[in-house]
Amino acid sequence: MKYINKIVLCILALIAPLAACDTEELHDLNINPQALNEVNLNFVFSAVELSAATNGFSGDNWYLNGRTNLGYTAYFVQQMSSTGTGLNTAGDKYMDNDEGWTAPWEFWYGDMAKQMRIIFKESGEGGFEEGRRKNTVAATKVLWALTFHRLTDFYGDIPYTEAALGTEGTFSPKYDTQQSIYMDLLQKLSEASSELSTSNPDDGFSQADFVYNGDVAKWKKFANSLMLRLAMRISNVDATNAAKYATQAIQGGVMTSNDDNFVVPMATSPSVWVNQNGLVRQFVDGSHPRTLSKTFIDFLKGDNAASTADDDPRLMIITSGFNGETDPLLQEGMPNGLDGQTLDDYTGQPNTIQTEWFSQLNDKFLQLDEPYMLMNVAEVEFLLAEAAERGIGGATNAKTHYENGVRAAMQMYPVYDASFVVDDAAVDAYLAAHPYTAGSANALEMIGDQMWASKFMNWWDSWSDWRRTGYPVLVPVTYPGSASPGYIPTKLRIPARESATNLENYNAGATKPDDPKGKVWWDN
Repeated sequence: MKYINKIVLCILALIAPLAACDTEELHDLNINPQALNEVNLNFVFSAVELSAATNGFSGDNWYLNGRTNLGYTAYFVQQMSSTGTGLNTAGDKYMDNDEGWTAPWEFWYGDMAKQMRIIFKESGEGGFEEGRRKNTVAATKVLWALTFHRLTDFYGDIPYTEAALGTEGTFSPKYDTQQSIYMDLLQKLSEASSELSTSNPDDGFSQADFVYNGDVAKWKKFANSLMLRLAMRISNVDATNAAKYATQAIQGGVMTSNDDNFVVPMATSPSVWVNQNGLVRQFVDGSHPRTLSKTFIDFLKGDNAASTADDDPRLMIITSGFNGETDPLLQEGMPNGLDGQTLDDYTGQPNTIQTEWFSQLNDKFLQLDEPYMLMNVAEVEFLLAEAAERGIGGATNAKTHYENGVRAAMQMYPVYDASFVVDDAAVDAYLAAHPYTAGSANALEMIGDQMWASKFMNWWDSWSDWRRTGYPVLVPVTYPGSASPGYIPTKLRIPARESATNLENYNAGATKPDDPKGKVWWDN
């Protein structure tokens, strides 16, 4: 007992000096001075912008592009072609590739969604930046809409209202219907468009925003342009809301020139995995094949393959030729769906070398600090032309919008290389050779074809356009072992990990069939 009493007395002796400390001092003892307790929300916003392009924040900028944008959708829409069937070329023959199916899900839920949740939470009630960063928050709503419309367009019904809330204890989120997700995204874009204002305090937004440098007018145009995209995407299944939001977008003011394009700048340093263009890294570091599809080259060469008079001025911008051959008349794309043997059969030569036979992607697109374009005014003009043709949103003058779209699409490439200039005379000659007549039987097809051509390298959105409009008319390939033989995939498969760990919600809410022939809500 004596020893116990001595121990108690010793403990009391140690506690006694602390009793003289006030509560604040005791609290401070429990704070790690080196811990990150608050984060600059503008830094998070910059990271979100970068992640929107190549998912650089999580440190693997080429994975998502290599597996999905290039590895699947570039082949689905037949702008690139390959004889391969592996990880980064599975899309040419619609092969199963778990990494290709799952990359957007894993990266956007695991990266962008979490970062945007931080901005919303900490700028809201009780947050350490409550009531501040108003333009930052509004711009984040636009990026939220950009991210989640892509994600739901890939998979259909997905976790949304409970997504990226693991820090608040939600580890098995329920699924929301794509219809309800679209309604919320359109509402967020509406809010963002009205909340973005030059009267808001800058709060560092102009320094954080390396796309528009804090130009609120350009952000409002981007928000409204994205609203128009979403409105037209649901136009086949929800005419009422399509008209409502298309009208609002047009009246609010959309992109009007290539200066408004949403282009994320890249850099060669300091990090290979964060700052460099992940799509370019797939071609350069990943040695991804650069062969262009016959479907795409034939379109650029026009109906008369024996003449350059009807050629698209982008032909010798997008390709640098093959085997040193730069004559536009001799350019040839490789058919999709070939393997080594059938390629030899096609050329009539054993051991065919693709770079010696077929047009290749121009090397001038392949600098590691190439910018990454996520939306351009050409798309906006084509959406307006389609809306005018279909009587949606009060849009008029389909011919003018179509021709503006063609011009913008052909003249947007100097952002990649100063030599990629197409003058007005070249555009005028092309339009004269390919006249557009509003109300004609092929008007919507011409719009759809040009939208497809304008989204070179932005293949995931081009795939969504094709699924919605059916243009261009593509002939699917059939290949042994394909996950979708003779049928271009219309949905990505949800990751097996998700269906295993969130099985109850997956069974109750995921779009079925959950396979490449499944269809999302707006794809009727």
